[in-house]
Amino acid sequence: MNKYPNVWGGGQLLAFSGIDGKTDFNNGITLRTGYTGYEIQFQDGPFSATPPAIRFCQEVKDVELTGDFFRFYAADGSVSSGVLPDNYHVLLDGDFDIELQGKYEVGGKDGKILIGRKEFFNPALLDLDVDAEIAKRAKFIDNAVLPGYISDNARRTALKALSQIKTQTYAPEGCITNYWSTPDRWPHKKMWLWDSVFHALGMRHINLDLAKQFINAMFEIQQPDGLIPHSGSPYGHVNLTQPPVLSLAMRIINEMSPDPEWIAALAPKLERYIEWIFANRDSDGAGLVEWAIEANENCRSGESGMDNSPRFDEAIQLDAPDFNAFLAYECESLAMFLPEKRDYWMGHYNRLCKLMNERLWSDKVNLYVDYDVVENERTDIMSSAGFLPLLCGAASPEQAAKMAAHLTDPETFGTPLRVPSIAKKNTQAYKKDMWRGPVWTNINYMICLGLERYGYHELAKSIIQDTMREQEKFYLQFGTFFEFHDDRKEVTPPELERKGKMPETGYHPFHQVFHDYGWSGTLYLEMLFCKEWN
Repeated sequence: MNKYPNVWGGGQLLAFSGIDGKTDFNNGITLRTGYTGYEIQFQDGPFSATPPAIRFCQEVKDVELTGDFFRFYAADGSVSSGVLPDNYHVLLDGDFDIELQGKYEVGGKDGKILIGRKEFFNPALLDLDVDAEIAKRAKFIDNAVLPGYISDNARRTALKALSQIKTQTYAPEGCITNYWSTPDRWPHKKMWLWDSVFHALGMRHINLDLAKQFINAMFEIQQPDGLIPHSGSPYGHVNLTQPPVLSLAMRIINEMSPDPEWIAALAPKLERYIEWIFANRDSDGAGLVEWAIEANENCRSGESGMDNSPRFDEAIQLDAPDFNAFLAYECESLAMFLPEKRDYWMGHYNRLCKLMNERLWSDKVNLYVDYDVVENERTDIMSSAGFLPLLCGAASPEQAAKMAAHLTDPETFGTPLRVPSIAKKNTQAYKKDMWRGPVWTNINYMICLGLERYGYHELAKSIIQDTMREQEKFYLQFGTFFEFHDDRKEVTPPELERKGKMPETGYHPFHQVFHDYGWSGTLYLEMLFCKEWN
């Protein structure tokens, strides 16, 4: 039985985890497995087509590959190992070829090789025992207890998810005094709002305190006016926001282990954030909110998280079903968190639900859609965002039944892999590119929470099971969790596009589905641990 992840494949990330010690946002090294042979590349800087690399050239019988150590078991019986002893170095013991350049220094002793950033290079690390350091790095996986009811494929995939969630954890630094997480240590690197929520949901099953800190960290970059930024780091932030789903993690974590003091500390901060949204994202004053729109054809609304959805191709300002559903859910949560203000926040909740039904529900397509506040009309573009009012309970039972029917209709959202980001019959806008058709784990998860709210348990379970089987299938094939998947099951994730085709000059990371992607792994754990879905 495999104890650690053992599927080799390109694009897997390695970095020193904040769980094990100090991290350095600006200077730490990040490694990535290459796509040709057993190669581990240094990717702790701008993208390079020819990065420095470590290569294992023998015939490989087996491999162990986590986010902070690796072992190659050669056909001749020898073992070659590597580990990240700290944030700036990788320590090797065995048969490796090394191709270095620029900012790295190398040293050797007793058959061991140390590679590190020149300005932080510490030759004393050559005295460390590689196997002992691997044992330290392995404790997070060793100590995790997985459910007993899962299959062997699920167990193997969960080991990868555990390794990945550890690797994407940073230690406190700069303005962030809590442990925090990132979607991937390269190329994203920063902390992102809704990603942090989905990371916390998976982490709660492994380390409840870290899960809470992931949420605390987002509030630490809240601005004086109440804005919680789209993304940030220990040293800066952007001025857009992102889907307001912080209370989703707060509620679920608190239900798992009630902590009134934690909720009481965060609720006033959440309140200020929601008031900021009301004040800054309702351009027409009609009571519903609109995502910020960008002048970038490949990312029209990064704030929405659905960067290149056809929803945003033409319109400038849209009252959006996802934004308003998230906002209503937050208001409902605040009514729970702040009982002395229950009437105030339930008033906002009821108002938003009423306006969504008046303005965003389409009898023509039996789904919630965007409303163009400039042209004063519904767009009738059927997207996965249209199901999210189920999450907050805005839909009537009759509306919910019509929405649920779409999820088994092969002409709309009953595709071979559900839930597509746009309806199948929207052929003019369809592409195998991010939010123009492919399936996203986080949206499936939230839609299924909404279905459960209305009693559609078996439908929710079937979507969750399909999602998990797809993730397991491609982990076992490629060794990684992917950012999104093909709704038609016609191509593998590496064949999908990302904000346009790959440039003619060759591979570029931003035009291929991200590998070792954060919430795909953390929500796999969340779904796996929810026994009612297994």
